[in-house]
Amino acid sequence: MADKVEKVKAPNRDSVELLGPTFEGGKPEGKQMGRWRQKFDSRNEMLKYLETGERYFHSKEGYGSEKRKNPA
Repeated sequence: MADKVEKVKAPNRDSVELLGPTFEGGKPEGKQMGRWRQKFDSRNEMLKYLETGERYFHSKEGYGSEKRKNPA
């Protein structure tokens, strides 16, 4: 994985540094792929993970940068 930085011209500026790809290529392999339960050590960690997901998708007040005045 090589961090590649390019200098490019930007609107209203002379040049800016643009960071290139920073991920590792390839696909996940093996039987453990997609099994999220094995990533946690305790039941409390699993519940916290699920509660966070529920709050994000089903919250009425919004979450993080996605707060809205009127619900969608």
